[in-house]
Amino acid sequence: MAAEIHSRPQSSRPVLLSKIEGHQDAVTAALLIPKEDGVITASEDRTIRVWLKRDSGQYWPSIYHTMASPCSAMAYHHDSRRIFVGQDNGAVMEFHVSEDFNKMNFIKTYPAHQNRVTAIIFSLATEWVISTGHDKCVSWMCTRSGNMLGRHFSTSWTSCLQYDFDTQYAFVGDCSGQISLLKLEQSSCSVITTLKGHEGASDNSIIMWDIGGRKGRTLLLQGHHDRVQSLCYLQLTRQLVSCSSDGGIAVWNMDVSREEAPQWLESDSCQKCEQPFFWNIKQMWDTKTLGLRQHHCRKCGQAVCGKCSTKRSSYPVMGFEFQVRVCDSCYDSIKDEDRTSLATFHEGKHNISHMSMDVARGLMVTCGTDRVVKIWDMTPVVGCSLATGFSPH
Repeated sequence: MAAEIHSRPQSSRPVLLSKIEGHQDAVTAALLIPKEDGVITASEDRTIRVWLKRDSGQYWPSIYHTMASPCSAMAYHHDSRRIFVGQDNGAVMEFHVSEDFNKMNFIKTYPAHQNRVTAIIFSLATEWVISTGHDKCVSWMCTRSGNMLGRHFSTSWTSCLQYDFDTQYAFVGDCSGQISLLKLEQSSCSVITTLKGHEGASDNSIIMWDIGGRKGRTLLLQGHHDRVQSLCYLQLTRQLVSCSSDGGIAVWNMDVSREEAPQWLESDSCQKCEQPFFWNIKQMWDTKTLGLRQHHCRKCGQAVCGKCSTKRSSYPVMGFEFQVRVCDSCYDSIKDEDRTSLATFHEGKHNISHMSMDVARGLMVTCGTDRVVKIWDMTPVVGCSLATGFSPH
């Protein structure tokens, strides 16, 4: 069922501790059980499984439960040992797990959505189960009565969800690339603002929004070559861990002063050489020249032609970890030390669709379409402060 990986290379990279195999289809969610050597997984093969580490060092399923529909999302609340599983048919099912993690009892079904559930969060304080789905809505239901409390509809599939338990603010991302900030109430909600910056749901980028300062500042992070699937911010070490569907694992240093990427400027002619772009018919006619294609310098944001932006450079302080187009003058202004990377990149060697972390122990679990679950020791990458609880700052 599972293999224990014994090799522990002495380098600053994630260490693969264990690999769990056994699901018959894509694993959509995997969660580490706090203070236990255990993992809870949900899969498209319609099963929920609880894996416990045996004396042999291998993980074997102590619970194997088959659902009526493929499992698409999951949340686990450790203090109450409650599991919430979202399904492809739109329902969310609640279970209670025994103290020894060898038995799981069904509690109730929540008719939360009309289509596939994409994310679930449980709030013990309000006794709400909040979820998003392909029916373009976020819903919140009462776990005491099982009743629907409220719904809010988006214009596109709702694909991801975060929730601030103190303020009852929900952050809902959808497939158009925008994030809606909602204030949830007992039977209604209000839209606080909408954050727009992503070019669709799969632009391979990470955006950090400064909403607390109300300044509208955004930091762009570009280092993945495929769709970013999961994020985890480590407050103690001020690092951001991200995973993408091509298996990429990135650890971003956020304890540095970063620059905000500029807005792209619009112009009818190159802002360096003043040659017209191809839609500027009047200037093309007046100067008897052919129009040029418009590009943008990633460092200054100016609209430039190809001849004035022949160079490529990384610029990590602005989030560009790989080489991007810059105008020739910006290229000359970038020093060698400005190209020093502010992130480390690692290969997970499987298709990652979901990641979660046990920050206290410095552990990470990844799962994906290859039906494999991997458990990683992240302390070589993020530092020993996670395990000790002390911040280096």
